[in-house]
Amino acid sequence: MAKDCTYCGTTVTIPDNGALIIRAHSELSRRGIPADEGVHIIPYQNRENLQDILADLLSKGVKEEEWIHLSSGAMAQTFPITIEHLFARLCQPELESLIHQGDFEAHLQPILNMKDSSIFGYEALLRTKGRQVNPGELFDYAARSGLQSMLDQKARRAAVQAKAEHLQRGQHIFINFLPSTIYVPEFCLKHTFQIVEEFSIDPADLVFEVVETEKITDVRHLKGILDTYKSSGMRVALDDVGAGYSTIEMLSLLQPDIVKIDRSYINGCAGDPIKQQFLFEVLQRADKLGIDVLAEGIETVEEWNWLQSQGVGYGQGFYIDKPRPVPSKELILP
Repeated sequence: MAKDCTYCGTTVTIPDNGALIIRAHSELSRRGIPADEGVHIIPYQNRENLQDILADLLSKGVKEEEWIHLSSGAMAQTFPITIEHLFARLCQPELESLIHQGDFEAHLQPILNMKDSSIFGYEALLRTKGRQVNPGELFDYAARSGLQSMLDQKARRAAVQAKAEHLQRGQHIFINFLPSTIYVPEFCLKHTFQIVEEFSIDPADLVFEVVETEKITDVRHLKGILDTYKSSGMRVALDDVGAGYSTIEMLSLLQPDIVKIDRSYINGCAGDPIKQQFLFEVLQRADKLGIDVLAEGIETVEEWNWLQSQGVGYGQGFYIDKPRPVPSKELILP
C-alpha cells in the first residue's frame, strides 16, 4: 500500500536544495560520478540546478522511469519519485503549483431524458479558476508529472461540491475518473466516499464514468472499481463506446449501468447508414443487458430527432446546452 500511495505523487516534496540519490550506474561511475554503498549522491543548489542534473543523467543513458530519492540538506528525510515525474514538475512549476493549490471548479453540462426532455443530470467538467488552462493540457501534464491521483481527487471534490450547491436531489451528477489512479478500490475510494458524506449527497445521485483517454488493460481491476462504486449505492458509466478500447464487448464484461456512445458515431447519424448500424448494435446489446444508453455530442435537431426515434434513453451535447458554472434553471430546446 505504501508504494501505491507514494506512487500517486501526492506526498512528494521537492526540497529547494539538497541531494539527488540514485542507484549506482556503471555509466555514471565511468563518467566520474562516484558511487557509495550502491548509490550515487549528487548534491544540487536549487531547482534550476536539479533540472540540469536530471537532463544530464538522461543524456548519459539513465531511463526516465528510473526511481530516485530527493533529500534535504540534512538528509533527514527522502522523497521517492521517478525522473520523468520530477523533470515534468521542474519544467512547468506553475502547473504543479496549480494542481497542489487546487483552485478548481466544475462546469456542468445537462443530460436530458430523451423521452420527455426532462433533466436527468449533469456531467461535471473540471475548470480552473482565475488563470485559464486547457483541461486536456492540465490532465496531460498530471500524467507526465505523476500528479494524476491528486488532480483526479480534486476534480471529484469540485464535482460533488457543484452537485451540493446547484443541483436538486434526484438530479444526477456524472463524474469522470481515472482507473489508473485507483490501486486498491476499497482503500483509494475512501477519499471519494468521505467527500460524499461531507456534502450530504445521496450516493444514488452519483454516476462515475471511466475516462475515455485511458486504455483498459486490466478488465478485472476495472470491474473491481465499478463494483466498489455500485456496492456504495452509486451508478457507473462506460464512456465513449465505439472509440478505441471501449468496444461493445466491454458492456458484457463490465456491466455498467449506463453506456455513453462516442460522439463520432452521433455526428451526422441521421443520414449515415454505417453509423446507424453501429448504434443499432449498441442499443440491442444494451437492451439485453439492462444498460441505459446515453448519446453524447448531439449538435443538431436532426441528430436529436433520429436518436429519439430509435429509443435512445439520454442525450447530451451543445444542441441541448454548453457546460456552465451555474446551470440554466430551464432548458428549452431550439
